[in-house]
Amino acid sequence: MTILAMVSSRLERAGFDVVTATRGDEALRLAEEVKPRMALLDVEMPGLDGMEVTRRVRANPALANTLIVLLTARTRPEDVDAGMAAGADAYLTKPFSPQELEAAVDRLLGHR
Repeated sequence: MTILAMVSSRLERAGFDVVTATRGDEALRLAEEVKPRMALLDVEMPGLDGMEVTRRVRANPALANTLIVLLTARTRPEDVDAGMAAGADAYLTKPFSPQELEAAVDRLLGHR
């Protein structure tokens, strides 16, 4: 199972509406159309990477309140700092468990 399939399946089972994209430019277009409360972005995406999508979401006033979680295998402190500086609300490193993902989403959305 791909990370995308695992993430979307877990969040759908938890009751969230999920829209997926496999490319950064597609993710940005969907964010502009859907205006989600939250976006989970892989840092390594074709087209635009997750960092650039984060910066562009943050620069768009219509998306200013969108919560952003970056998902990545990059674990160095400077990578985490770069993700947070780009505007991420959370930075989750791979491998992560489905429970960690759901807990991060719940925490950011204030569900628990």
